[in-house]
Amino acid sequence: MKSIAQELSDWIDIESITGNEGAYGAALGRALTSEGFSVEYQEVAPGRSNLLGRADRPEVVFCTHLDTVPPFIPPRIERGTVWGRGACDAKGQALAMLLAAKRLVAEGERRVGFLFTVGEEIDSAGAAFADARLAADPSLRDEWSPRFTIVGEPTGNVFVSGHKGIFLGELVGSGVAGHSSNPLGPSAIHELVGCCAKLTQADWGEDADLGRGSINVGTFHGGHAPNVVAPEARAQVLVRAVEDPGVVRARIEAALGPHVKLVEARQQSGPVRFHVPEGEPSFSVAFGTDAPHLSRWGQPLLMGPGSIDLAHTKDERIEVAEIEAAVTRYCETVRRLLD
Repeated sequence: MKSIAQELSDWIDIESITGNEGAYGAALGRALTSEGFSVEYQEVAPGRSNLLGRADRPEVVFCTHLDTVPPFIPPRIERGTVWGRGACDAKGQALAMLLAAKRLVAEGERRVGFLFTVGEEIDSAGAAFADARLAADPSLRDEWSPRFTIVGEPTGNVFVSGHKGIFLGELVGSGVAGHSSNPLGPSAIHELVGCCAKLTQADWGEDADLGRGSINVGTFHGGHAPNVVAPEARAQVLVRAVEDPGVVRARIEAALGPHVKLVEARQQSGPVRFHVPEGEPSFSVAFGTDAPHLSRWGQPLLMGPGSIDLAHTKDERIEVAEIEAAVTRYCETVRRLLD
């Protein structure tokens, strides 16, 4: 195998923004095959497939995602640090997992496997598909018996005890178009702005471990012109939830007026609690993962190299030493889980 820095750089150089994961998935599949792992692709959508790999019948599964956020940032290597889109979210994790599994198999531990998913950055479509397939496909259940799944995200190689849930919804305000000098209305924008103001001032709950819930009004569109009363307006809101989706939905609906509706909730999941090996330090995080969509893949753990503060930024990077440390940490964790 190439050096860690060069291998990761080559993977980063394959653009894999959500929806275009195919080429990177194929390259990762070739890498698994070259190390002796059996490989299977699950087509989630045309040109988009999850990648599964295994030694024998996996009881511990390494899992991270194939997709990255835009824009593509080409790789570069500088003094033991690899830069570029996906360096720490999450191609560095994938490489650490492959190296760890290779080491475990060389030691004689073959109860390990891989699940690399599409779509994590948008809707976790790949994880949801893999979960449904494990339930519906008898042949897959014959080959896989996951007791634990180690999810790879940038956590500084420290275990995570839990993360907040997500509720992504779209609000639509309805109004009556008219001349702004004589507004008969109502204005869809005015109605929606009022609801969004209530939402941003609302209490989104608090959890002893996860902290306070929060909401972000991420997009807002509407209207035709400054002198026209707006007939329609739309906003997307994202709640980082410490409560179940039903409670979050009720909080949103309580803030809606008669001219605003919650028309779509594409992503809903409650808080996730992760298994932390005994004696290991841990902390909670606000970001989300595929874990809520992998209920049939055993107890989840969350840990990986890199910093979340660098993920999705123009300066995304990871140190080779962090990946090397993750390989050791992953191997130690698998041995403990299977002991």
